[in-house]
Amino acid sequence: MAYKLERVGDGAYLLDITGYGCPHVQVYTDKALQDLASGERLTVRFDNPSSGESILFMCETEGHELVGRDKQGGTFTWTIAKA
Repeated sequence: MAYKLERVGDGAYLLDITGYGCPHVQVYTDKALQDLASGERLTVRFDNPSSGESILFMCETEGHELVGRDKQGGTFTWTIAKA
């Protein structure tokens, strides 16, 4: 299983990590955010419900802003603005 980070617009990226569990979701989200510039947005798609807590904690501790949350079926799509 490989995760996929793709540019989807100007300053906007999508990280699809469906199929991964903890701690991989947080680790890959953090790694992707490190590659972004301040103000750019990362949309994270994941399907492990408990990973949401890890992403929220990471955003709070690192100063990133969670600007969007969506859930369709068992898939979560969250958008983070990098601090």
